[in-house]
Amino acid sequence: MSTPLPIRPEVAQLMDIHPEVAAALAQGGPVVALESTIISHGMPYPQNVEMARDVEAVVRENGATPATIAVLGGRLKVGLTPDELELLATDKTVQKISTRDLPFTVALGGHGATTVASTMRIASLAGIRVFATGGTGGVHRGAGESMDISADLTELARTDVCVVSAGVKSILDIGLTLEVLETHGVPALTLGSGEFPAFYSRRSGFASPLTVQTEAEAARVLHAKWTLGLSGGVLLANPVPAEAEIPAAEITPQIEQALADMAALGLSGKETTPYLLGRIVEITGGRSLATNIALVMHNAAVAARVAAEYAGLQAATK
Repeated sequence: MSTPLPIRPEVAQLMDIHPEVAAALAQGGPVVALESTIISHGMPYPQNVEMARDVEAVVRENGATPATIAVLGGRLKVGLTPDELELLATDKTVQKISTRDLPFTVALGGHGATTVASTMRIASLAGIRVFATGGTGGVHRGAGESMDISADLTELARTDVCVVSAGVKSILDIGLTLEVLETHGVPALTLGSGEFPAFYSRRSGFASPLTVQTEAEAARVLHAKWTLGLSGGVLLANPVPAEAEIPAAEITPQIEQALADMAALGLSGKETTPYLLGRIVEITGGRSLATNIALVMHNAAVAARVAAEYAGLQAATK
């Protein structure tokens, strides 16, 4: 098995690693990080906690150890207990935190549900290389005026973690997001398709910058990138299962309605994504929630298989 990345002693003093995750890391086994914002701010209760438990089960079924990440009581949590998952799903004091918010939340002993960016950073600190989420953030529509660009892109540019998602969220400017990823040297791979996916939909209208056909090929890309000393992450876009997708022609006007409703309320910043996803659930009569759950499960399975393949490559080179 491969040797896990060492955790700096000063970081270890602020971090609690679940025994199951710690054992897997010590053995160089495959581990998949999972975010917690989707639990606290992405879905209603009780679907959120049920989804979290089911996603962890999918990771295990596909040969890896799940590590749901959060900040609780100012402690970096890598792998959560059932009670901690329940807290995240129900406690209204849990804040949505990105990388910017990590030092504040740790210093003041707060509770934080981690976004893609902050989950990546904590996963990297713990020595985890693969992370499964729903959709990745990116360049917001109208960013030329608002300058609203997700910290997910900055984190992908500097943190050595592979993010498996169903593409960037449909509410974003996908074309500009792909341009920013290219500028930062982040490989944007699509699994099994020449077209980049758009979260709820398998097709976005944008060609995929790079395509891999299997999880094994994706793992080889990760291994080659980091072996070459090329720092930063990899985005692996995994199209939503065909039976669960909402085609772009159908979801686009619903997204436009949600965006108009948000503009009328004057929302901005980190409030926008939770509002938009919740409003789209309302507009679609719950269909988008079912799609969201399906794509998260699918991403978790793919991420587990990528992590297993990557662990094998690491072991073979020791």
